[in-house]
Amino acid sequence: MKDIVFCSNNCFVLYSAAVQAKNSENKESVPSLPQSPMKERPPKAFHQYSNNISTLDVHCLPQLQEKVSPPSSPPIMFPPAFEAAKVEAKPDELKVTVKLKPRLKAIHSSLEDCRPPNKKWKGMKWKKWSIQIVIPKGSFKPPCEEEIDEFLKKLGTTLKPDPVPKDYRKCCFCHEEGDGLTDGPARLLNLDLDLWVHLNCALWSTEVYETQAGALINVELALRRGLQMKCMFCHKMGATSGCHRLRCTNIYHFTCAIKAQCMFFKDKTMLCPMHKPKGTHEQELSYFAVFRRVYVQRDEVRQIASIVQRGERDHTFRVGSLIFHAVGQLLPQQMQAFHSSKALFPVGYEASRLYWSMRYANRRCRYLCSIEEKDGLPLFVIKVVEQGHEDLVLTDTTPK
Repeated sequence: MKDIVFCSNNCFVLYSAAVQAKNSENKESVPSLPQSPMKERPPKAFHQYSNNISTLDVHCLPQLQEKVSPPSSPPIMFPPAFEAAKVEAKPDELKVTVKLKPRLKAIHSSLEDCRPPNKKWKGMKWKKWSIQIVIPKGSFKPPCEEEIDEFLKKLGTTLKPDPVPKDYRKCCFCHEEGDGLTDGPARLLNLDLDLWVHLNCALWSTEVYETQAGALINVELALRRGLQMKCMFCHKMGATSGCHRLRCTNIYHFTCAIKAQCMFFKDKTMLCPMHKPKGTHEQELSYFAVFRRVYVQRDEVRQIASIVQRGERDHTFRVGSLIFHAVGQLLPQQMQAFHSSKALFPVGYEASRLYWSMRYANRRCRYLCSIEEKDGLPLFVIKVVEQGHEDLVLTDTTPK
């Protein structure tokens, strides 16, 4: 074969038949590389470079082996649900990509219930609360209050306050004992020494009216008239609330008028069942609670005089926060030393007052005031009674 000469960078490369034969022998000794889908490279050959100076032998360059890639992982098998969503790509057609929602997580339970989760409300999940009451068959009698009280006493798990002493004060109008209901006769007001009246019993009397300051006027006048009037409902004396209809003589106690279903109006008038309008009325009053300050206008000087005249007896007399327990007495030989131009100082006088504490700024305590005799002169004693402290006794020769 003829030699072919290539010129590159001033070097001449000669290819001859002998060189090609030797190259083929070397190929057999070199391990063959795995065939790749790429184009086959031209075989390597010995190169001999010639120039004007000398001829150089060129050895065959070593061929590096390609690194073998690790075995590929097996293909991922998708669930059957994804197979239906495959879209075969066809030439000259638009490709469509389909996104599938992930499958719901299965709830592992004994019944293998794969229900969808409940709807989540924003902020809070609401649930229905159902109560089932099982009533045993047969006759079942629920326990009464007395039985429950006895059971709680045996357990000893409750704290019961001391029983309040019974209130024996009676209303001069309706003759009921103690304070009444707020939406009824209401609280008791002091009329005179040991005389009490319910607030609404006095307020709804025909003669009584209320001043702007809250004083009830003509309560004593209504009481005198009630001693001669009989109630149409209970047939007892002391009735003072009459029907406002002209020439109607029906008269009731306040509590009896409510029981008889009389109609009360906001202008402090009342109509008996015979004359009240049928149905409801715009000015009808159905709530009788009084939360404002109301008191009976009275002569306190006359009350004190009546205490002195009656002498020592059990009674309750109160003026503001001052409660009288004993008036005391003065002998003729004591008159000169036990009085002044404005006051008397009877020996044995005793009263108590609820007033602000001397130890705490936001508490009240009881002050027991009394007058004693020492060396022919009055001795004023104040005993401070406060819970949590020993009684403190203060004495002096003057009230100040």
